[in-house]
Amino acid sequence: MTEPRLVTEIPGPKARALIEADHRVTSPSLPRAYSFAPYRGAGCMIEDIDGNVFLDFNAGIAVCSTGHAHPKVVSAIKEQAERLLHYSGGDFYLSVYTEVCAELDRITNVGGPARTFLTNSGTEAVEAAIKLARNYTGRQYLLAFLGGFHGRSYGAVSLTASKAKYHEGFGPLLPGVLHAPYGEPVEGWIEGTIFKRLVKPSEVAAIFVEPIQGEGGYVIPPAGWLRSLRDLCSEHGILLVADEIQTGMGRTGEMWALDHEGVVPDIMLAGKGIASGMPLGAMIARDEIMTWDKGAHGSTYAGNPVCCAAALATFDLLENGLIANSAAIGAWILEGLVDLQTRRSSIVQVRGRGLMIGVEFETGETADAVELACLQRGLLVLRAGDSTIRMAPPLMLNQAQAQTGLALFEEACADVAEG
Repeated sequence: MTEPRLVTEIPGPKARALIEADHRVTSPSLPRAYSFAPYRGAGCMIEDIDGNVFLDFNAGIAVCSTGHAHPKVVSAIKEQAERLLHYSGGDFYLSVYTEVCAELDRITNVGGPARTFLTNSGTEAVEAAIKLARNYTGRQYLLAFLGGFHGRSYGAVSLTASKAKYHEGFGPLLPGVLHAPYGEPVEGWIEGTIFKRLVKPSEVAAIFVEPIQGEGGYVIPPAGWLRSLRDLCSEHGILLVADEIQTGMGRTGEMWALDHEGVVPDIMLAGKGIASGMPLGAMIARDEIMTWDKGAHGSTYAGNPVCCAAALATFDLLENGLIANSAAIGAWILEGLVDLQTRRSSIVQVRGRGLMIGVEFETGETADAVELACLQRGLLVLRAGDSTIRMAPPLMLNQAQAQTGLALFEEACADVAEG
């Protein structure tokens, strides 16, 4: 599987049968972006159950950082699975759990020696950070940003403000959560309204921020804004929590997106690409902050040994070529998309870092149409925000595949414009 190859209509007969069966037995809450039924993957290519081969610019929503079924990751998983599938790392001592935490301490700058709490997912990392921030500071209020996405569990969805639908029917949500406009000067809404009229900064435990908004539309804040947040937090004793669940693990061409601006958080949150598709997340905090008592937080499955083995293999691959590739190929794709923008008036803006790229269209309807037109040509992309197509392929994407992806994307844009 080296390039897209479509042998049936999309979706094909087996996919349609699966979708019909699925709709009878699964939760209707599952969003299901479009009618795609993957069966197997290799590198940046993925085959559906009808034998159609697609070029994957989704990576399982920025999860399969090292590509689908990377041999080194698969080997690490097999070796660990044959030795030990599970024993709770929260209640006993697993060497592989310790190794992952030590590696995260090494690759993550939180302003000093770090400690890590492993989770099963990104949203669990957010929940852990909420608890730790309130426990450590003794303060109740949390600040997040409009357009931000932090997960769907109760605390995480209370911080989330990308779509009202995520809140609909679930109130009351977690109390003490405030929101400010993303990327606007801190002296405006945060200091001029929140701190002046709603709560004193001395009552705010933490500010949660995505260095680049993900589900909100791959939005990059103005240069210097993240630094101003860091300074604000330092001034008032507020913890800065960087939600790098989507931006971390080399996605933006650096290990962490904050590295682009030299900003150091108090707590770092990781997930998605951390274990190449195995369920794992992490909350990494400075040692002096991770002071809660034994039993204050825990998990039966989090830090599962098989997932940890995958993470160790992932770290090695990222540091030995994939992060650099993300920066280089991402810059090449971005340049190509900027050129495409000059020929397509429906494209409003192209933005991104590394292999985290957003293409904003005039309307959400246009973005949806382009997404489906790409699917029909064998390219997998995904809608984000109000009118953005996001591109987040595996970090081992090569230039030939990138060129194929750009060509298919341009064809899709032309088809929508002409249709």
